[in-house]
Amino acid sequence: MSTTSTPTENTAVLDYRLTAADRCDSCGAQAYIAAEVNGSELLFCAHHGRKYEEKLRSIATSWHDETARLSESV
Repeated sequence: MSTTSTPTENTAVLDYRLTAADRCDSCGAQAYIAAEVNGSELLFCAHHGRKYEEKLRSIATSWHDETARLSESV
């Protein structure tokens, strides 16, 4: 398992693991990506995270990606 947290500028990385209770702000599916933008946290499923990643990364102060968990064997 690996997670990717990429801070931009001088902001701390989110220090948590997303759970099944964390839901995508776009569709309500389980969230695997968390982005901090203007002091607010946005959560996305893998689909919507990838859809908005290019635009969000340029303005996000942090990007926490746990989509690798989708391919983990149980």
